[in-house]
Amino acid sequence: MRHRVAGRKLGRPTGHRWALYRNQVTALLAYGKITTTEAKAKEVQSLAERMITLGKDGSLASRRRALAFITDKKVAEKLFGEIAPEYAERTGGYTRLVKLGPRRGDNAPMAQIELLKQ
Repeated sequence: MRHRVAGRKLGRPTGHRWALYRNQVTALLAYGKITTTEAKAKEVQSLAERMITLGKDGSLASRRRALAFITDKKVAEKLFGEIAPEYAERTGGYTRLVKLGPRRGDNAPMAQIELLKQ
C-alpha cells in the first residue's frame, strides 16, 4: 500500500531523479518555460514554486538553500534579482502548466510549464 507516499518515481533511482528535477528547475528559471512530460512537469512545478518562495525571502539562509538546489549560480542570481521581486505581492501560483497532447515518438503526454508574467 502507498498510503501517504507523495511524489513520482519516474522509473529512476533517487539520485538520477533529483538530478533531473534540479536540471529542469534550473532550465525553467533560466528560460521562463520548458516542455517535458506531464508527470515531470507536475513534479517540477512544486519545486520551482519553492525556489521562487525562497527568492522572495531573500535571506542568506534562503540563498544558500536555493544555491544548494539550483545548478547554475547565474540562474540563482537571476532568481533573487529579477524573478522573485516580480512575485512580491503574490502568495503562490507562480507557474502555469499547459497540456500539449501526446509526443509523436512514444505517445507520452506532454506539457509545457511556464512562469507567469505579472
